[in-house]
Amino acid sequence: MSVYFTKDHEWIRVEGDQATVGISDHAQHALGDIVFAEVPEAGRALTKGGDAAVVESVKAASDVYAPASGEVIEGNAALGDDPSLINTDPEGQGWFFKMTLSDPTELDGLMDEPAYREWIATL
Repeated sequence: MSVYFTKDHEWIRVEGDQATVGISDHAQHALGDIVFAEVPEAGRALTKGGDAAVVESVKAASDVYAPASGEVIEGNAALGDDPSLINTDPEGQGWFFKMTLSDPTELDGLMDEPAYREWIATL
C-alpha cells in the first residue's frame, strides 16, 4: 500500500489497481468545521485533476479533485450523515471515494507523505 499527496491537498492510498481518496489533515484544518460533503456515485468516470467531490465548511466551499484518472467504485455514504468525519479522521474514516485506476503511471508526479509534510511546512 502506497499513499501519495497532491498540491491541492488530496491524498490517495493505492492498493493494486484500486485507490481510496480524501483530503489531508492540513486541508481540513484550513477549511475549519466541515458541514457538508458531496461524494461521487459509483460508475462515474474521473479524469486526473478534474472535479470529483465537494466539501463545504463554515468558512468556504471547495472542490476535491481526482488525483488520478479512473472509475469510482464507491462514495463514502457515511459523510452524508456525518461530514465531521472529515475533521476528526481526514486520512482515515473521512475518505471521500474509492476508485479503480485507469493509468497508474499518473501517480508518478505525486508526493509521498514525507515530501508532502515538508512541502506544507513552506506554506
